[in-house]
Amino acid sequence: MILGIGTDLANIERIAATLERFGDRFRNRVFTEVEQAKAARRKDVAGTYAKRWAAKEACSKALGTGLRMGISWRDMAVSNLRTGQPVMEVTGWAAERLAQMTPPGHEAIVHVTLTDDHPWAQAFVVIEARPINGPQAELSVPD
Repeated sequence: MILGIGTDLANIERIAATLERFGDRFRNRVFTEVEQAKAARRKDVAGTYAKRWAAKEACSKALGTGLRMGISWRDMAVSNLRTGQPVMEVTGWAAERLAQMTPPGHEAIVHVTLTDDHPWAQAFVVIEARPINGPQAELSVPD
């Protein structure tokens, strides 16, 4: 079952200007060390940050809170699997909110997708609740 959906569109040039103006103060307030390391390795640093900014905004919307009620930017973090697929991890208040909205007997899965086409970066987040011992759980167990 779908618990929440969120999307956001960020302007890469606006993020680039914010990075230039506030530098580490902005990076450290909004992005985790993993996210900062990813951006530092990329050719398009501002685009990398803009996609992650959009993902955090989209996740906060999917959580049903927006960036209020105690949620912190760094409570939501995007990393990548070896395949390149983005993954959203929530900690702190965002994890507490996710636990509150997840029905008993279910596990929450946060799906995220990112894209950019200069000057825009977009993210889409879907929060799914899967039964822990339901039919879908049985399908995912290898023989």
